[in-house]
Formats: sequence, C-alpha cells, structure tokens
Amino acid sequence: MPGISGLRAWWAERSPAAGAAVMATGVVSVGLHMTGAESVSRVALAMACVSWIALAAEFVLRLVGERERWVTEAESPGALTSVAATAVLGNRISALGRQTLAEALLALAALLWPVLLVLVVRRWRPRMPGAVFLCCVATESLAVLGATLAAAERMAWLAHTALVLFWLGLVLYGLALVRFDMRQVLEGAGDHWIAGGALAISALAGADLLIAGDRGMYLWNDDDRDVLRTVTVALLVLDLVWYAVLLAAEAARPRPGYHVLRWATVFPMGMTAVAALSVGTALGVPWLDRPGRVLLWAAVALWLVVAAGAVRAARAGGRDG
Repeated sequence: MPGISGLRAWWAERSPAAGAAVMATGVVSVGLHMTGAESVSRVALAMACVSWIALAAEFVLRLVGERERWVTEAESPGALTSVAATAVLGNRISALGRQTLAEALLALAALLWPVLLVLVVRRWRPRMPGAVFLCCVATESLAVLGATLAAAERMAWLAHTALVLFWLGLVLYGLALVRFDMRQVLEGAGDHWIAGGALAISALAGADLLIAGDRGMYLWNDDDRDVLRTVTVALLVLDLVWYAVLLAAEAARPRPGYHVLRWATVFPMGMTAVAALSVGTALGVPWLDRPGRVLLWAAVALWLVVAAGAVRAARAGGRDG
C-alpha cells in the first residue's frame, strides 16, 4: 500500500532529534496537569508514551542491527533528546503516583546520559545550531526528575544529587553558549529555541529543589536556599528574555512549513510555561500562574500545528524537513 510504504520511508529517515516530539508532548502533558486539565493531560501522556516506546524500540534495533548508523546518530546533539524525553516522561508519571516506574525511567535516563553526553561533547565545534544546548537540557532533566522523586519519596541523597546535576547543567549551558551560532536566531529551523528552553528547564529544576526542601526534609540551610532562590528567579527571567527575543525573530523572519526541529520549538515554549507555574509555587508568587497558563496554551496551539505537519509528512512519506 502506498500509504504504508510512505510511512515506512518517513520512519526510516527519522532524525535522532525526533525525540523532541516526546519531550514536547510530555511537557505539554505536565503543564496541562498543573493547570487542572487532567483529561487532556492524560491523552497527551498516552501519546508521549506510545511515541517513547516506538523510539526506544528503534534505538535498540539500530544498536543491534545498524551499529555504524547508531554511533553516527549517537554523536549528534539530537541523541540527547532520548535522555531528556525519558526524564520528562518520568516526571509526568511521578505525578500519577507511579513512583517505581518513574524511578525506573530515571535509572534508564541516568545510564544513557554519560555515554551520550561524552559522545556528543567530543564532537562540539564552533558555530553550532541550537541543539548544542541539549547537553544542558538532558542534564537538567535528570535534576528535575531527581528532585521530584526526592520530594515524593523523602530521599535526601537524591535531592543532593539533583542539586549537583543542576549546577553541572548550568556549566554546560555556558560552554554551549560560546559555541552557539547566534545567526540561528534568525535562520534556525526550530531548535534555536532550545537556547531559551535550556534555561526554562534549569529554572524548573531550581523550583523543584526548593519544593523538595519544603517536604519535611532538611536539605538546605538559609544561605543555600537564598542562593538557590536567587538563581532560580534569574534563570526564569533570562528564559523569558530569550522567549521574547526568539518570538520577535520569528516575526521578523518567518519560517513557515513543517520541520521535525519545530518540536524543539514546542518543548521550550511548554517548558517556559511549566517553569513559570512551578517557580510561582515554589516561591509563593501566585501572580505567575496567569502568565504561565497563557504560555501553556500558546505551546498547546503550536503543538497542534506541528503535529498536523508531522501527520502530513508521514502520509507523504517525505523527510522530516
């Protein structure tokens, strides 16, 4: 059947960055859960789970049967979406109370993270696209899930480990920033938004660490908490600045049409919304709820647009961009 053969062709040409679709869908599910849209959130979660299983199966099949291709793809920054997607999915599953499954996903992401990080970082070069920031996103995704599980299971050691990953993620962000090609702000196909999204997930990690410290465990002294609060607020502010700059660049230089990297635009938009909502909760700033909700529905709207483009690409059997 032409439709099936076209779908197979599209899937065979799938970029390793397609994991961003799971990240985007997962973070939208998290945001919808936080704003009370539970039914829609669970639909998004189901879609993210199905996509994750398909991508995980492809990951294993290529490792076993196409080792050379696997290594090539593992050395690209997009490979780190597998770590981030797994951790984001785990974070949403934790909110369902399924802590054992979330812990298993954290363990899997933690096993993948050092291997893929080393493979990717050693291939860094000057003037890279926005995917270079995935080193930060992957690291901070572990910090987020670690802090979430630490709060849920009262595990102080996991919170302290998450704090180390939080600071390491910020170091990696700085290293990535000096390699980022700023021309991508006007020319990027979608992954340039990760420059802001990496700050958003870092702010979320900071907020979750603060929340973990309020769950009956002694984690931080007053000085440590003040530093964490200040850095978390600064990260959210910088993220919102990036958001405004990137939105203005999209208006000045429109890039219509579907590209798989547009999933890497949905994720930062959704993550910015979730970060705003979480920081508001952690710091007791209720007025952040309104902008967080506005940003979330903007991300949902873009998710629908990008998903429609992905369906058309799959039916046509065309490439992802």
